[in-house]
Amino acid sequence: MSEIKVGVQLYTLRDHIKNYEDTDKTFAYLKNELGVEVVQISAIGNFPAEQHAELVKKYDFDVCVTHKPWDRMLNDLDALIDEHIALGCDQIGLGGMPDEYRESVEAVREFIAKANEIGRKMNEKGITFAYHNHAFEFAKLPDGRTIMDVLIEESDPEVFFFIPDTYWIHMGGVNEAEFLKKLKGRVKVCHFKDWMVKTGENSGSITELGCGNIDLDACYRTCKEIGIPYIVYEQDINFRECPYESTAVSYKNLVAIHERNK
Repeated sequence: MSEIKVGVQLYTLRDHIKNYEDTDKTFAYLKNELGVEVVQISAIGNFPAEQHAELVKKYDFDVCVTHKPWDRMLNDLDALIDEHIALGCDQIGLGGMPDEYRESVEAVREFIAKANEIGRKMNEKGITFAYHNHAFEFAKLPDGRTIMDVLIEESDPEVFFFIPDTYWIHMGGVNEAEFLKKLKGRVKVCHFKDWMVKTGENSGSITELGCGNIDLDACYRTCKEIGIPYIVYEQDINFRECPYESTAVSYKNLVAIHERNK
């Protein structure tokens, strides 16, 4: 079994990758200061895709996956595929299904049909489609199943992959490490995101990896057990002094998780 590769989801640093110059500085920080080799590209600025690829090549990053808009998958798929080939990235992720597909089994099936077709077209060029979960997919539908149940059971496993997120699985009321086993063979990249209880409240808050309550060691061992090749750190909000500092803390802790469980 190949060793898991760990990296950083660039959405964490989205305010620092808005243009070419800032992205260059952020990539230099990740590579030279933290030793990051693997990135997921998400929320990168609206500068030419050729320059995205130029910077990836400059810093020799392994781009394990991206997040791209559903509208582009529907209406601009050929160009999107070409951009990923230039990046050396073989998986295109969707951050979540649009609202109109969430209300019924039939609506979820409509989404699956479109995603399967997109995935088949991607596969023709050596690229896979992957779906990133939030918590809403764990809500019950009228037939008693969850949206996630339907996605797993009724999508085509050859063309429809998943990007599981530990925080959102937790917020969906499910054990993270155990749930990952349901996705065996359908995950290239897992998002590690930690959760902690807010003082005096029942709700949870995103925090740096290793600083919260999710058993990320157990999640790592499951990823290893079922053959997930990549784990990336992500943090949407609640940074320390800045996203750079949170990334430094989290990536160090992610490497430590990797070292003690590999």
